[in-house]
Amino acid sequence: MSRVVIIGGGAAGLMAGIAAARQGASVTVLERMQEPGKKMMITGKGRCNITNSCAIQDFIPNIPGNGKFLFSVLQQFSNEDLLQFFHRQGLETVTERGGRVFPADGKARDVIAVLLSALHQAGGRLVTGTMAVGFTVKPGRITGVRYRNVQNDGRKEGQDYRSITKGKVKLGPERTLDTDAVVVCTGGASYPGTGSDGNFVPVLENLGLAMEPLLPALVPLEPEEGFTELLDGLTLKNIEASVLADGKPVVREFGELQFIRGSIAGPVCLTMSRKVARLQHFTKSELELSLDLKPALSEEKLDERLTRDFQEFSKSRLSEVARKLLPHPMEEFVLDAAFLDGSKPVSRVSRQERQELAHAVKHVTIPLVGTRPLSESIVTAGGVSLKEINPKTMAAKRISGLYFAGEVMDVDGYTGGFNLQAAFSSGYVAGLNAAGTTYPIG
Repeated sequence: MSRVVIIGGGAAGLMAGIAAARQGASVTVLERMQEPGKKMMITGKGRCNITNSCAIQDFIPNIPGNGKFLFSVLQQFSNEDLLQFFHRQGLETVTERGGRVFPADGKARDVIAVLLSALHQAGGRLVTGTMAVGFTVKPGRITGVRYRNVQNDGRKEGQDYRSITKGKVKLGPERTLDTDAVVVCTGGASYPGTGSDGNFVPVLENLGLAMEPLLPALVPLEPEEGFTELLDGLTLKNIEASVLADGKPVVREFGELQFIRGSIAGPVCLTMSRKVARLQHFTKSELELSLDLKPALSEEKLDERLTRDFQEFSKSRLSEVARKLLPHPMEEFVLDAAFLDGSKPVSRVSRQERQELAHAVKHVTIPLVGTRPLSESIVTAGGVSLKEINPKTMAAKRISGLYFAGEVMDVDGYTGGFNLQAAFSSGYVAGLNAAGTTYPIG
């Protein structure tokens, strides 16, 4: 019987444990937190967006962070396979707008309960409050996992586990668990309060593995301080947004965004945030967010509409006409950007000023600092370089007995169930292959 240790009790880790245990392996899942699946509890706004019902080939374009790497594992364990697994375990699901699949009762805890039950039924063992700190290694292969127990010293539920490295949480003596294979499912560094904080990166680097920098993805954008203060609380729908780097567009999206407490959130910004984070980290480009508030109209057509409005409301002030076109207080923001006096009577607005207003509506420009911090992001971009991993088995190419699954790898997708499916699929394949890894003792 092969011995498999899974490091991390999230979506990828629990599925890896189930797959390996069902193959007859002796499985131990090590989880730092006192409860497994903490991050799953907050996905889908607490409802756990398990997967997406789209065709499996459509997953790749929805995983912009190296989605092609997952082609094989998604074929081996698809969204249909995942739903069949949950249904056989008695979990009912519902499919909602955009193909998003949730547990029917809307409780993420039920998803975790199903995974834990399946792990137990297969003979796997879960050990919580246990922090992996390294490996024992023989030439070219892993032979054991070094770990320490996390001692309860009154730490509050959900406290940031980075405090472990600052000495605020006590750890027990170091011990070693012998193993034939290890599946690393330690996640990224987003939502560190769930136990996923990038703490395991140095351990992997010490093995000589190439790592891509951990960057935020699916996170609000951060404008220059005070620049959008006037717009706080405003939601814009059906707009086109572009990110400019040194004045050149690098990514464009259509949809909705919100100005919230000095940041710019919403689907449009979350989708573009990965690109912004990479530009922020790797280049010194001047970043801007450009908004087209009327994408259905060309600048010429918009000017024609303004001409008609000016004629119809000739006795109104410019700000009053602008408010008929734009939500408050965006009209003030646009008029200021175009250096136009909102109190000016429409009858006195020149043709050039009217055209400047039309241009400003189509080109609202907001300077960006970058994104909000990694700790606030939904997922992490970066992690173990995919050059280190066999895409068909999730095995490390240069170290025998070592496998990876989930967010610890340099793979990240959009919202909608794509990230969890990637975790489940890679976890399943990693666990399956890890269970077949055996070495002679000694």
